[in-house]
Amino acid sequence: MKVMVVDDEVEIIELVENMLSPEGIKVIEATSGKECLQKLREERPDFIFLDIMMPGMDGWETLKKIKENPKFRDIPVAMFTVKPLTSKTLKRKEIDDIVDYVTKPFSKEDLLEVLRQVADI
Repeated sequence: MKVMVVDDEVEIIELVENMLSPEGIKVIEATSGKECLQKLREERPDFIFLDIMMPGMDGWETLKKIKENPKFRDIPVAMFTVKPLTSKTLKRKEIDDIVDYVTKPFSKEDLLEVLRQVADI
């Protein structure tokens, strides 16, 4: 399984890689929404973890661009967030386009639980 992790904090990407690599999961790194969209053209992941709060193109805008592209729209996405998403936030955003969200800080089990929603791992 290949998972793309999009976060402007390199430490978060490295943490996810350290948690998932022992499970045989390859991590594709992207530190911005723009880099995510570029890397999607080069290598297609089976899943995307996408940080909401990033400079420039935030996670919601990146999600919108992913889902607008017929080549990528079927890739499952979960959002990383510092605080739990409220029903008010979810109503305003493209909540139907995400599988789930993961609140920082997270554990390895949190990540695997989300991935199990779409894959046998």
